[in-house]
Amino acid sequence: MTHRPVLTHTRAELADALSRLPGTKALVMTMGALHSGHLQLVREARELADHVIVTIFVNPTQFAPGEDFDAYPRTLDADMDALETVGADLVWAPAPQDVYPTPATVTIDPGPIARVLEGKTRPTHFAGVALVCSKVVNLVRPDVALYGQKDAQQLAVLRTVFSQLDIPVRVHPVAIVRAQDGVALSSRNQYLSDDERIRARTLVRTLRRGVEVAEAGAEPKDIISQCRSVIDAEGGIDLDYIALVDAGTFEILAGTESVPVGEGAAAPTILPDGSREGRILIAATVGTTRLIDNMEVLLRDATGPVGLVAEQAGGLA
Repeated sequence: MTHRPVLTHTRAELADALSRLPGTKALVMTMGALHSGHLQLVREARELADHVIVTIFVNPTQFAPGEDFDAYPRTLDADMDALETVGADLVWAPAPQDVYPTPATVTIDPGPIARVLEGKTRPTHFAGVALVCSKVVNLVRPDVALYGQKDAQQLAVLRTVFSQLDIPVRVHPVAIVRAQDGVALSSRNQYLSDDERIRARTLVRTLRRGVEVAEAGAEPKDIISQCRSVIDAEGGIDLDYIALVDAGTFEILAGTESVPVGEGAAAPTILPDGSREGRILIAATVGTTRLIDNMEVLLRDATGPVGLVAEQAGGLA
């Protein structure tokens, strides 16, 4: 049986509401404009803890000048209605001054893992993400925090930050949720026109091409070359990057300059059979909307055949 979650805004309201929730707690952090992907995070959170806390906050420190902070959709009433259907217990929807009572003069440098791909395009982004996530985890003190695999690099950054700062929370990844046409769900999808939505489907087609040629034994550089051919054939898409990375370290294996992530990152993700987990990541602008997506592959060895790791993501993924 679902119930409407308690809505809080200030730190004092949050602390009081948390004190009334005995048992284990799961945290789902969002910027609102909730869709089915967010709701899947809450559903999985209910399986992992006694209570689910959801935050709704458009965090200014992760937006650079000229990005869509002011335009980012804010739909609190609709978000509360959606969360009522999946059993969230508590929502914290603070104003910026509640999260940052004084100007944010302290920063967190997540290290080399945050300087490639998204971090190269948006150099201040992951520092802002690391700061707000660390602050909220410290305020909520959850047993587990859930983050979506669509933001795969963010997930890797937060694992690194929480581990190295000894922040006592377990990080739980949740698979990508896709619409029926294969497009990864995102709050920014609502910016797409009908024609742009059709072009946006090219991203998932590109990733699937990479998986197909990987299954056939292509080397990393050829996987990325085939992916680029899909983008080039479509037209009307401004490609930021497409890269094959190690799923744990985010070492770039193909697609752009090879950048070692340095000491302190996670170890390469080697499975019991000796294969290495990889991930193909893409970022591109369709119209005026910047979209990201990714898909997993298995690297049998440094130069050998690659096979698909199926994503239990729903839709056409």
